[in-house]
Amino acid sequence: MSEKTSAPRPTTELIRTHAERMAIEAEERLQQRRVALAEQCSTANPPDVRVRAWEKVHALRLPSDARHPVLEVIAHGTGLTLEQVRQEQRARVAQRAPQTADKEADGKR
Repeated sequence: MSEKTSAPRPTTELIRTHAERMAIEAEERLQQRRVALAEQCSTANPPDVRVRAWEKVHALRLPSDARHPVLEVIAHGTGLTLEQVRQEQRARVAQRAPQTADKEADGKR
Protein backbone atom coordinates (compact mmCIF):
# COMPACT_ATOMS: atom_id res chain seq x y z
CA MET A 1 0.00 0.00 0.00
CA SER A 2 1.61 3.20 -1.08
CA GLU A 3 0.71 6.55 0.40
CA LYS A 4 0.71 9.61 -1.73
CA THR A 5 2.15 12.63 -0.10
CA SER A 6 1.53 15.97 -1.61
CA ALA A 7 4.49 18.14 -2.28
CA PRO A 8 4.70 21.00 0.15
CA ARG A 9 3.32 24.21 -1.25
CA PRO A 10 5.29 27.40 -1.07
CA THR A 11 4.06 29.74 1.67
CA THR A 12 3.26 32.48 -0.82
CA GLU A 13 0.89 30.13 -2.65
CA LEU A 14 -1.01 29.42 0.58
CA ILE A 15 -1.32 33.11 1.31
CA ARG A 16 -2.42 33.87 -2.24
CA THR A 17 -4.92 31.03 -2.13
CA HIS A 18 -6.30 32.25 1.20
CA ALA A 19 -6.44 35.82 -0.08
CA GLU A 20 -8.23 34.68 -3.22
CA ARG A 21 -10.71 32.68 -1.15
CA MET A 22 -11.35 35.69 1.08
CA ALA A 23 -11.89 37.91 -1.98
CA ILE A 24 -14.38 35.41 -3.43
CA GLU A 25 -16.26 35.24 -0.13
CA ALA A 26 -16.33 39.04 0.11
CA GLU A 27 -17.73 39.24 -3.42
CA GLU A 28 -20.42 36.68 -2.53
CA ARG A 29 -21.42 38.69 0.55
CA LEU A 30 -21.56 41.85 -1.54
CA GLN A 31 -23.79 40.14 -4.11
CA GLN A 32 -26.11 38.86 -1.36
CA ARG A 33 -26.35 42.38 0.06
CA ARG A 34 -27.19 43.78 -3.39
CA VAL A 35 -29.99 41.25 -3.77
CA ALA A 36 -31.33 42.02 -0.29
CA LEU A 37 -31.23 45.77 -0.93
CA ALA A 38 -33.04 45.31 -4.25
CA GLU A 39 -35.68 43.20 -2.49
CA GLN A 40 -36.31 45.85 0.15
CA CYS A 41 -37.18 48.55 -2.37
CA SER A 42 -38.68 46.50 -5.20
CA THR A 43 -42.14 47.75 -6.13
CA ALA A 44 -42.96 44.15 -7.06
CA ASN A 45 -42.89 43.31 -3.33
CA PRO A 46 -45.73 44.26 -0.98
CA PRO A 47 -44.94 46.49 2.03
CA ASP A 48 -44.63 43.62 4.53
CA VAL A 49 -41.99 41.90 2.38
CA ARG A 50 -40.07 45.14 1.94
CA VAL A 51 -40.08 45.87 5.67
CA ARG A 52 -38.91 42.31 6.47
CA ALA A 53 -36.13 42.72 3.88
CA TRP A 54 -35.11 46.00 5.54
CA GLU A 55 -35.07 44.27 8.93
CA LYS A 56 -32.88 41.49 7.54
CA VAL A 57 -30.42 43.84 5.83
CA HIS A 58 -30.02 45.99 8.93
CA ALA A 59 -30.44 43.24 11.55
CA LEU A 60 -33.08 45.34 13.29
CA ARG A 61 -36.74 44.88 14.09
CA LEU A 62 -39.53 47.23 13.17
CA PRO A 63 -40.14 49.28 16.33
CA SER A 64 -43.62 49.16 17.82
CA ASP A 65 -43.70 52.88 18.63
CA ALA A 66 -45.56 54.68 15.83
CA ARG A 67 -43.51 57.83 16.52
CA HIS A 68 -40.08 56.16 16.46
CA PRO A 69 -37.66 58.22 14.34
CA VAL A 70 -36.28 55.18 12.49
CA LEU A 71 -39.65 54.73 10.76
CA GLU A 72 -38.73 57.53 8.38
CA VAL A 73 -35.45 55.75 7.59
CA ILE A 74 -37.36 52.51 6.95
CA ALA A 75 -39.83 54.33 4.70
CA HIS A 76 -37.00 55.92 2.72
CA GLY A 77 -35.04 52.66 2.43
CA THR A 78 -38.04 50.66 1.31
CA GLY A 79 -39.62 53.24 -0.96
CA LEU A 80 -42.78 53.16 1.15
CA THR A 81 -44.65 56.06 2.66
CA LEU A 82 -44.44 56.62 6.40
CA GLU A 83 -48.12 55.70 6.59
CA GLN A 84 -47.46 52.35 4.86
CA VAL A 85 -44.74 51.56 7.40
CA ARG A 86 -47.09 52.47 10.26
CA GLN A 87 -49.78 50.31 8.66
CA GLU A 88 -47.33 47.38 8.75
CA GLN A 89 -46.76 48.12 12.45
CA ARG A 90 -50.50 47.98 13.11
CA ALA A 91 -50.86 44.76 11.13
CA ARG A 92 -48.14 43.13 13.23
CA VAL A 93 -49.78 44.27 16.48
CA ALA A 94 -53.11 42.89 15.28
CA GLN A 95 -51.45 39.61 14.34
CA ARG A 96 -49.81 39.29 17.78
CA ALA A 97 -52.98 40.18 19.70
CA PRO A 98 -54.86 36.91 19.04
CA GLN A 99 -51.73 34.89 19.85
CA THR A 100 -51.32 36.72 23.16
CA ALA A 101 -55.00 36.19 24.01
CA ASP A 102 -54.69 32.45 23.25
CA LYS A 103 -51.64 32.12 25.51
CA GLU A 104 -53.39 33.97 28.34
CA ALA A 105 -56.47 31.75 27.97
CA ASP A 106 -54.29 28.62 28.07
CA GLY A 107 -52.63 29.87 31.25
CA LYS A 108 -55.98 30.29 33.03
CA ARG A 109 -57.08 26.73 32.35
